[in-house]
Amino acid sequence: MNSEWVAISTNCMRKIFICLSVIVSLLASKSMQAQEEFIEPPSKLLTRIPFIQLTGGIVIVRAQLGTNPDTLNFILDTGSSGISLDSSTAVEFNLHPIPTERTIRGIATIRKVSFLYNQQLHFPGLIIDSLDFHINDYSILTAVYGERIDGIIGYSVMNRYIIKIDYDNMKIDFCNKGTLRYPRGGYLLKPTINQLVAQSARVKDDYAVSSRFLYDMGAGVCMLLTKDFVNDSNFLNKKKKRWIKEGEGLGGKIDMELMVIKETKLGPYRFKNVPVYVFDDENNVTNYPYMGGLIGNDILRRFNVIINYEKRDIYITPNSHFADQFDYSYSGIELYLIRGVILIGDVAKNSPAEAAGLKEGDEVIAVNKNFSQNLDQYKQALQVPNERVKLIIRRGGELIEIVFKVKSII
Repeated sequence: MNSEWVAISTNCMRKIFICLSVIVSLLASKSMQAQEEFIEPPSKLLTRIPFIQLTGGIVIVRAQLGTNPDTLNFILDTGSSGISLDSSTAVEFNLHPIPTERTIRGIATIRKVSFLYNQQLHFPGLIIDSLDFHINDYSILTAVYGERIDGIIGYSVMNRYIIKIDYDNMKIDFCNKGTLRYPRGGYLLKPTINQLVAQSARVKDDYAVSSRFLYDMGAGVCMLLTKDFVNDSNFLNKKKKRWIKEGEGLGGKIDMELMVIKETKLGPYRFKNVPVYVFDDENNVTNYPYMGGLIGNDILRRFNVIINYEKRDIYITPNSHFADQFDYSYSGIELYLIRGVILIGDVAKNSPAEAAGLKEGDEVIAVNKNFSQNLDQYKQALQVPNERVKLIIRRGGELIEIVFKVKSII
């Protein structure tokens, strides 16, 4: 009986094993089939467009709004959660935005905004529809950059695509969503993304401190730190020289302090002697203490970048601008293009410009014998530390020649 029982048991076990093997094979086959069915197709290029850069690395792309044939200038901005249109552009196109109770926050203001709903944006080879533009006054940005700024393109457009920005060749690729192999030689950032991009980085002066910072392509600076972050972290050298500077943002102008810190570290990449601005974030744009400020495009432009919002990836690869010298110049003046005339704005106290006798409202006729009235060229001439510059200005109908030496903040 025992031998018969063993034989029967062994036979049953074999049948059970065979059945289980068949079941496992079927399940594995179905699982593989399911995986194959849900494999995301590869990302493909939709269009490639050129861009231009303005002071501080600001990226300008050109597009058309709806059926209007005019080409408009938009700032590409990871520091914006939506898409917007300049109020004067809306008036020129005879558009009628709808007032709302929604507000936007900027460095210098909080304001209610109107909207243009369900609009189209046309790039060469790509039409983006169902866009809700909020309306804002960008006259200050037009004055700062000397180029008409018709709007800002932010998250509500960029999150629909994979965006590749090549600063070496001044090209932007719009690709559809899908699997993507990142190139070698770079680094994958994994920021926190909730319409805006919060990226961890480390700043160092007297000592090092880490925080989150807004990844802000729309800011033409290296870094902007809030006073709250600076005071609470206490990382700055107390004897550090500070320079008074006027900045521009959403809503207008704001006073800042300019200084140089020893190091900024983004991922594995280190930058030494970095110019930073410190400002009083009265409107809590950075949501401190969640973020301590922002990293601007004068650092970010040193990397070719792939922005993949769906995967919450930002992949950065050092480019030919990685070792470019930072702007250490200090003249104490800001130049603005207003109604076709280049004017001197705020003149900082105890600055080289003040000592030379320049005044707010002076009209700039030429800089270093350059009479082109090109604002960007004039600003570049004022960004050479320890060099003498000669300005010809008009004041009260009289032409005056003023010479002074641009200081270095380092």
